[in-house]
Amino acid sequence: MSVTKKHVAPRCRVVIFSILLALLAIIAPGEALQAQQNDAALQQALAGLNVRSFKDKTAAVVALGELGDARAVVALEALTEGRLYGRKSDQTVVIADRDDRIYKLTDPVSGAALGEAGSRDIKKIVANNKLRGIIRGVLGQLALSSSDPGLRLAAVENVIASPTDGSLALLKRARDRETDVGIRAKLETGIATLELGADDITLRRAAVSRLADGNDPEIKSLLERRLLKNSDGSFVEPDDALRAAVQDAVDDINDRLALFGLAEDLIFGISLGSVLLLAAIGLAITFGVMGVINMAHGEMIMLGAYTTFVVQEIFRATMPAEAFGFYLLASIPAAFVVAAAFGILIERGCIRFLYGRPLETLLATWGVSLILQQMVRSIFGANNREVANPDWISGAISIGGGVSVTVNRVYIVVFALVVVAALAAFIRYSRFGLQMRAVTQNRGMASSMGIRTGQVDALTFALGSGIAGVAGVALSQISNVSPNLGQNFIVDSFMVVVFGGVGSLWGTIVGAFGLGIVNKFLEPVSGAILGKVVVLVIIILFIQKRPRGLFALKGRAAEG
Repeated sequence: MSVTKKHVAPRCRVVIFSILLALLAIIAPGEALQAQQNDAALQQALAGLNVRSFKDKTAAVVALGELGDARAVVALEALTEGRLYGRKSDQTVVIADRDDRIYKLTDPVSGAALGEAGSRDIKKIVANNKLRGIIRGVLGQLALSSSDPGLRLAAVENVIASPTDGSLALLKRARDRETDVGIRAKLETGIATLELGADDITLRRAAVSRLADGNDPEIKSLLERRLLKNSDGSFVEPDDALRAAVQDAVDDINDRLALFGLAEDLIFGISLGSVLLLAAIGLAITFGVMGVINMAHGEMIMLGAYTTFVVQEIFRATMPAEAFGFYLLASIPAAFVVAAAFGILIERGCIRFLYGRPLETLLATWGVSLILQQMVRSIFGANNREVANPDWISGAISIGGGVSVTVNRVYIVVFALVVVAALAAFIRYSRFGLQMRAVTQNRGMASSMGIRTGQVDALTFALGSGIAGVAGVALSQISNVSPNLGQNFIVDSFMVVVFGGVGSLWGTIVGAFGLGIVNKFLEPVSGAILGKVVVLVIIILFIQKRPRGLFALKGRAAEG
């Protein structure tokens, strides 16, 4: 029995091997024949470039694009660079690179070396500006066969933007072989936009049906052009029923774009609100607990931004390139410490002598703000300083309808909420937070219970200033770092604090996001400047009814 198995196994392998050979014999000739046909078509199209007539050259370039063979890219790029030549001996198209007095020849298809030639042996194939423009479009078409999805998507967009007579067939071939869902959807949209102008009403009707589900403003403009009239008074879209369908599609897209517009205003309002929240949260602490109108609060933000710049330069000079993006994380504690240290110096050196005299405090802190601005100008100069966005917070997120939000603003919204949550937990659960709340509610009683109110004032001012420094880290990612950075936010910060309620964290959150959203919804109607004026008037009227803001908090400032 074992002998039988030993003889059967080799026979099975022989049979299987014979079957495979037979299949290869059937398949290989067909593939070889197809490859030979492709090579012949490519060589014929390349030979069409070696002529005098620019019209014939243009036809050859278009033919190369319609072949869809990525090997033509090298020849077309060489033509635009002035490196494509025709060899006089046999009219073969070659790439020639000059080396002293001779030219080294290369096959544009295989890349194989073809020897050397003198200047009399070859003739340059010339391209004019019009032909170069056509070549750029064809290079975009050839990128449809690229293995890189990004290049294929860019190629689809180029073909749609600058279509030729063969673009529709080209897009259909690309659609049939495309595996990426997003690129395939883009191809379907491109095919529909080209079929919108077809003579066949069935194709136009199907195109309108597909495009009606989109939310791209460019598609809406394309559909609207079908509703216009020609110079002779006839409509671009001659069929009445289809023209009505086009109008319905335009109305549907307009409705969706209006919703996307509202979403865009809401998103940017939340983004602005997060910036205002970071700028105002430290001011809410110092104003609520100490009753100090700190006009130098904006300069604490500015110091945090410049600290970010310094940390960035240290990382750039000392750390490897792959670790550069972590400078932003290191900047957060550094900015807090720098701004908090300046806060303690301002409170101990100036503000503690002016408690109970708000007007003098305002003037004194305004003078401090001017001193800090000039100090920064003396050290860093008056010009703006660039703070780079790390790779992990760069780019944008597309929502649709032409609406996109930058990644750094999304991070700032999250960062602002994290800072507020950490601050609320610190005030609620730490010993210093308990002392700070006690001083806020009843300074005299807190002092009689052994709380050192002067120390609480200094540390509270340091805490508020440190948070302002952290706000400067975030603002450095979306704004220019300059000595005047803080001045852009000081007025809005006071409005947020007064509107939300002095000393109230919840009030600051609601006030910041509320004012940010209202500002963004008013800007398209009234403009940026008038919108701020309207918001200020609304706050003044609101304060007349509720002097303590949205969330009233008992404390020295409120009782005063």
